[in-house]
Amino acid sequence: MKKFILLFSLILAPASVYTEDFKTKLNLSPSSNSHKRFKREWIWNQMHIMEEINSPLPHHVGKITSSSRNKNAMYVLEGEYANSIFKVREDTGDVYAFERLDREKKSEYELTALFIDRTTNKSLEPPSRFIIKVYDVNDNVPVFVQKVFNGSVPEMSPVGTSVTKVTAVDADDPTVAGHATVIYQVIQGERYFTVDESGVISTATADLDRENQSTYEIVVKAKDSPGLHGGDSSTATVIITLSDINDNFPTFEQQSFHFKVFENVRVGSEVGKLKVQDSDDPQNRNTKYNFVRGDYRDTFEIIPNAFTNEGIIKPKKPLDYEKIKEYKFDIEATDPTVNMRFFKPGGTKSIATVTIEVLDVDEPPIFSQPSYVYKVKENYFTKNPLGTVLAVDPDAAKRKIRYTLRRSSPSGDYVKVSNSGDIFISKHLDREASAWHNLTVAAQEIMADNRLSDIESHTQVYIQVLDQNDNAPEFAYPYEPKVCENAAPGKVIIRISATDKDETLPGVNFKYSLITEDSNFTLVDNHDNTANVTVKYGQFNRELVKIHYLPVIISDNGTPELSSTNTLSISVCKCDEKGEFTFCEEANKQVGVSIQALVAIFICILTILVITLLIILRKRHKKELTVLRKSVAEIHEQLVTYDEEGGGEMDTTSYDVSVLNSVRKNGMNLEPGPCLYAQVKKPTKNGNSGTGEMAFMIEVKKDEADNDGDLLPYDTLHIYGYEGAESIAESLSSLESGSSDSDIDYDFLNDWGPRFKMLAELYGLEPNEDFVY
Repeated sequence: MKKFILLFSLILAPASVYTEDFKTKLNLSPSSNSHKRFKREWIWNQMHIMEEINSPLPHHVGKITSSSRNKNAMYVLEGEYANSIFKVREDTGDVYAFERLDREKKSEYELTALFIDRTTNKSLEPPSRFIIKVYDVNDNVPVFVQKVFNGSVPEMSPVGTSVTKVTAVDADDPTVAGHATVIYQVIQGERYFTVDESGVISTATADLDRENQSTYEIVVKAKDSPGLHGGDSSTATVIITLSDINDNFPTFEQQSFHFKVFENVRVGSEVGKLKVQDSDDPQNRNTKYNFVRGDYRDTFEIIPNAFTNEGIIKPKKPLDYEKIKEYKFDIEATDPTVNMRFFKPGGTKSIATVTIEVLDVDEPPIFSQPSYVYKVKENYFTKNPLGTVLAVDPDAAKRKIRYTLRRSSPSGDYVKVSNSGDIFISKHLDREASAWHNLTVAAQEIMADNRLSDIESHTQVYIQVLDQNDNAPEFAYPYEPKVCENAAPGKVIIRISATDKDETLPGVNFKYSLITEDSNFTLVDNHDNTANVTVKYGQFNRELVKIHYLPVIISDNGTPELSSTNTLSISVCKCDEKGEFTFCEEANKQVGVSIQALVAIFICILTILVITLLIILRKRHKKELTVLRKSVAEIHEQLVTYDEEGGGEMDTTSYDVSVLNSVRKNGMNLEPGPCLYAQVKKPTKNGNSGTGEMAFMIEVKKDEADNDGDLLPYDTLHIYGYEGAESIAESLSSLESGSSDSDIDYDFLNDWGPRFKMLAELYGLEPNEDFVY
């Protein structure tokens, strides 16, 4: 296979030439043997073309050449942009660009060169790739990456303090000197800020004061180095905000403040607000308020409000109009955290005068003591007061005071308080029931019209009940001692101890003794307020005595000395060889029920009886209602279903059922309701012959019902088949109709009105007339 040589022609170098070495390698001398196959190599050089060439299209790029001399061969380009942007002459191999190239869009193009036979369309040389590189020209203006930049710098910063950085991008080739170089310049605001070659903006002066101007808007220009379009530029806006520092002292908005407050204002509540002006931002405000003149720092305090920077005046102790009616002092406002390096002339502090006027209010009485404590012996009773509480009117009126007992614990009329505040014992006090009595006493002012003031004050009275030796000692536990039949003398059966309801103080001793020594037991004092019960002789016989009762006297050493007799029930038991109980008779225990338990049992029984009675009454009531409803239903049915035929339309005086609105039995009204039917009216005596007979029949039935004491009146108003004799047509029922009905003249039905028109037409037909049903 033959090889071909690509010869590239550049714009900067018009043509490539063969070197002698190259000719030697190719053996191009005339004496070379044409039939000899030589090894040929590709010599590749990049093709170059300048972007944005102003000459007419197409632009010559280079040339591809083969060493083969095949006249039937042709050159072909393949690749993404082959035969569109780049084309080759088939016979010469010259490559042309048919569009102006822009390096910023695409800087390199990769194509494939082919040398093929026109006839067979087969490659005469292996395909080879080559690159066309676009040379850059300085044809792009620097463009900022954004139109607006933002920056921030503390106010009063030194010259050269960095603020922010701007960036402009040049699309030209940065590898070509000067093509992508950007020059920055501040064209608006250059008095306050500068910019270096890297785009960093810095302060140009040290007196930037946020309180005078907090925001600056400058314009920065990005300029390209000279080139094809040299000198072109673009601009961007930079908004610079000055951040605040604490460089200003607070000043009062006014030189004096006047506040009014009632004397009963609560300690720690707000009295007034001191307002100051501080040009700094809230986070840089740290106002402190100090008393300058007027020593009232023990009465008031000024607390700064961290959000509003106001000074809140609060009382530290109660105010008293009767003592001090007005407070006046000077307050200084300053900020200890101000940076003195940026101190501005005008003073470091501000002073204002504060006046607080105290207003009088009707205050409740004030007790001489916050609480009172008295002591009294239990069981002590006297008509003399135990003590007195005292309260006074703090106002100038100095009204009299009346005292009232509001609450006492424990409850009960043990203690009373007089209107003048004297405390009396009204019942004997028992320390064992309650060692302390706590009282709440109220004091109210007596107004000019002898009524009590609506406001009152309270104090606590504590009465301690002192102990008296009024309770004898007794067993500490309900002992149940046991002893073996064969217990030896001196055997300890049980250790007993005592307790006393009285106050047990150090030094209290209990003494134990037996009522009689004539027993098989003895007591041994342990000298620690306990005693041992021991066997005296031994040899107990269960067959004779199963339980021994041992009375024990327990006495104390109080004043007066008190004692009580307590009985031990000692059971005699059978024991094994080890002395362990095997069988015992339990001592008889008193079984009883307390009064409280009896009351509870009685209440339960009474509740059950009441519930049972209510259930019985309810059932009886339901039964009566059922009977009554049934009776009303029967009345309703019997009054509705009777089939008595009246005397026709002319019989208008026979019935008046209004008398059925009320049904009586034994004088009691049974009111079925408003839905009863029309009353049955008793016919008159001088009625026509037809209605008189019907009226007489109804009257007889009614008298029978009224005179029957065992039945209700409606029981006689049953269905009955009586037909009146007064009607000309008699009964209209078809059940009793016969063949003789044809002899009756029914023309009178035409005179009864429109309601009987249909009957008149039916019965008025002649026998020979056809009637179609």
